[in-house]
Amino acid sequence: MSATDVPAQPPLVSGADVEAAAELLAGVVRHTPLWHSRGLADRVGGPVWLKCENLQRTGSFKIRGAYTRIARLTDAERARGVVAASAGNHAQGVALAAGLLGCSATVFMPQTAPLPKVAATRSYGAEIRMLGQSLVEPLVAAAEHAERTGSVFIHPFDHRDVIAGQGTVGLEVLDQCPDVATVVVCTGGGGLVSGVAAAVKARRPDVRVVAVQAEGAAAFPGSLSAGRPVPLSSMATMADGIAVAAPGDLTLAHVRGLVDEVRTVGEEDLSRALLFCLERAKLVVEPAGVAAVAALLADPAAFAPPVVAVVSGGNIDPVLLLKVVQHGMAAAGRYLSLRLQVPDRPGSLAAVLAELAAVGANVLEVEHERTAARLHVGEVEVFVVVETRGPDHAGEVVSALTRAGYAVTRE
Repeated sequence: MSATDVPAQPPLVSGADVEAAAELLAGVVRHTPLWHSRGLADRVGGPVWLKCENLQRTGSFKIRGAYTRIARLTDAERARGVVAASAGNHAQGVALAAGLLGCSATVFMPQTAPLPKVAATRSYGAEIRMLGQSLVEPLVAAAEHAERTGSVFIHPFDHRDVIAGQGTVGLEVLDQCPDVATVVVCTGGGGLVSGVAAAVKARRPDVRVVAVQAEGAAAFPGSLSAGRPVPLSSMATMADGIAVAAPGDLTLAHVRGLVDEVRTVGEEDLSRALLFCLERAKLVVEPAGVAAVAALLADPAAFAPPVVAVVSGGNIDPVLLLKVVQHGMAAAGRYLSLRLQVPDRPGSLAAVLAELAAVGANVLEVEHERTAARLHVGEVEVFVVVETRGPDHAGEVVSALTRAGYAVTRE
């Protein structure tokens, strides 16, 4: 590619743009709290703060960008209404912002959208239309709706007003933690990290800004390498709020120009972080919202303190919460699955359970298997799931069973 073939970089949102958005949002959004996390500080080796956007109106930061965008429409544009496509958080932000500004809103959502997010969006006054199994179909339908009706499409991330509104999170971080050295931000399409980086770098260019993506939906690394948005061929992550197939031209330019590093976290990292927030910070957080915390837990030495991790949203389906907590406990070594071969005679199972009780393991599940070809005559296999106090205790459980003469296999 020659120099003349390189696409021109769009102008970036400035610190002044974010300051103007903050004035517009005064009295509309909450200045969410900054909570110190001793558990993370002990790992990082210095102060770590959580910026709790899960406590924002609508349960996420999205109201900031949505309100800024809709408020800057002309009266004639607002009279035609707005339309959006979203799996949940952007939908709620657009619905509430439109209601506050006296504007009708239509939101297209995938049929897989979490029910609490659908119900909340409807409660804010938006008309909901459900279709498709991913965000692809709703995005197409929203664009067609805008073309047909003249309503204004509110992009979830790739618009200057949206980025400026999201950037007000960064202004609050600087005010609340003046000596911050590193800001860590969960990232899907990049609207939030773009705005935060614009705000932070304008005042404190020395502060390191780190974007964190889900490993199964990390569009930025490939797009940054290619120099243009490159859609992912597939995505697989529980963090639906940051499952975006490609960044926009504008957010890619911001991340390339202002963000110091893009990191990824796996599903176990997300589960472990969600469980950490529940147990240690007493915060209900969705998987997308906990990505920054997941990065800190996965590699604490990589972040110079003082650190602020943006907890971007807390709108989690209770059913998913139950599954993620269970997965997080397994990832943290709190659930232990074992297979043992024991003699097929009365009292054998009771003896296994007695050994587990003696070492303080709480039995959650027990199964017998007598017909497997791998078993000898007169032998039975016992599958048992126990709750432990963590990896060290799990090791004690296995050692105790081994000393008792059982052949133990960890699942």
